[in-house]
Formats: sequence, structure tokens, C-alpha cells
Amino acid sequence: MLGAAFDLILVNAPLPDDVGVGFAEAACAESDAGVLLLIRSELYEETYYRVRASGVIALPKPTSTQMVAQSLRVLCAIRERLRGMRRHQATVEEKIEELRLVNRAKWLLIECLHMTEPEAHSYITRQAMEQRTGKKEIAENIIRTYQ
Repeated sequence: MLGAAFDLILVNAPLPDDVGVGFAEAACAESDAGVLLLIRSELYEETYYRVRASGVIALPKPTSTQMVAQSLRVLCAIRERLRGMRRHQATVEEKIEELRLVNRAKWLLIECLHMTEPEAHSYITRQAMEQRTGKKEIAENIIRTYQ
């Protein structure tokens, strides 16, 4: 599991060396996979309350094929939602990084060339348009030049 990415992980507890609960929780914590834990019915209630907070879906054994299929569909839907959130998070993080670089470049222009903040902002924007590149690249060039 360490070297590969999985969409879904089904744990049919007990495992040969463990109950499987720890593995299911670790799989949820360390990957984006949806995890379904099948556990003996006498251990279900206790196990459910333990794994619920970590995002593991638990089902008692024996269970119907329909219940397993329905749980897998729910896990797939949750997985897709997680993917969308991760993409959005990555976009937001990129924008934050760009803002940090641009602000750092603006401060260098203010310090070194004695521009005002609006002048520095306009300079970076204008350079990005003239060079047909992003503000991030312009900011990186300014930082390299004046640092």
C-alpha cells in the first residue's frame, strides 16, 4: 500500500496478524482511499464508534451483497468529492504562493527603486502583460534581481 494509490480499500476483519481496525484507520489517515471495514457483528458497535471519526465505513458481518454495493457507491461518491476538494485546495495554495511572491517583489521594488505600493503593483502587472507571462514569473525575476 505504501507505493501505490488506491481508490477503495476493503478490509475483511480480522486480519491474520491483527483485528484490522488499526490498518483501516491508518489507510484512511495516510491515503485518499475510501475504506470499508467488514467486522464481526458482535464487535460492530464498539468498532463503528472507534473508526467513525477517522472516516472508515464499517459494516457488520455477515452482510448482504446489496449493503456492500451500496457502501461502495457511497465511498466512491465521497472519494470523488475529496478529489475535487484536493484540486481546489491545490489551486488556492498556488494562488496564495503567487500572492506571497508578488508581495515580496513589490516590497523589493519599494525598497530598492523607491516606488509606491501602487506603482510596484502596476509595474509587475504591466511587465506580466508585456512579456505575456504570469505575475509569479515576473515576481520571481524581481526577487532574483534585487535580493
